[in-house]
Amino acid sequence: MAHKAVGIDIGGTGIKGAVVDVESGTLLSKRIKIPTPTGGEPQDIVDTVKDLIEQLGRTEKKEPVGVCFPAVVLKGRTLSAANVAKSWIGLEAEKLFEKNLNRDIHFVNDADAAGYAESIYGAAEKQKGLVIMTTLGTGIGSALIYNGVLVPNAELGHLEIEGVDYETKASFAAKERDNLDWEAWAARLQLYYSTLEKLFHPDLIIVGGGVSKEFEDFLPLIKIDTKIVPATLRNNAGILGAAALASGK
Repeated sequence: MAHKAVGIDIGGTGIKGAVVDVESGTLLSKRIKIPTPTGGEPQDIVDTVKDLIEQLGRTEKKEPVGVCFPAVVLKGRTLSAANVAKSWIGLEAEKLFEKNLNRDIHFVNDADAAGYAESIYGAAEKQKGLVIMTTLGTGIGSALIYNGVLVPNAELGHLEIEGVDYETKASFAAKERDNLDWEAWAARLQLYYSTLEKLFHPDLIIVGGGVSKEFEDFLPLIKIDTKIVPATLRNNAGILGAAALASGK
């Protein structure tokens, strides 16, 4: 296992990256962020990632590179696309990056990367059993980790509840769209998390996404038997998880 790796987190508005000490889960470099190219086309994003790696001074093949991305990723192929161009759908993304960067990479879903990071460095460190990570943002991302092993591509934000794809009702974007106060939004989250609990009986639920910084305004309003806690790694979770997975940790 490599002790250092580069983690890259691709989002709809920004692309972030850093060099990571995968043993401790700390950044060994300054975190660099570059705006995501307008339109989010594959080649434009690949070129931006290449520029970011150059800025990190990691153009030689000394460390593994992990890249996380807002899509279902199956064997390096992107099967969906959130807040990026639809041309990503069905694309052999991992091969595209490897060809352009001239090195092996590990390509993974962004929520999976964040959840894995929380399981080894953050809120679920040393937690046994089933952990479900959710990210509340434009939609609801999710990750399943069982005894430290990632079960990839769990799209639990798309659970159908009350006849609808429930991320359209319970995401943070839905809170803003419907002008909900914390109590009204928490009522929707209550239904979502109680459904997760009923279906999966997890040992721990982690709530991430930018709004998790304000967890005191809504998490105490959610009443379930499962322990539910805020994420701890914040904006570095994707970087850390991508790097860890690339390194084999």
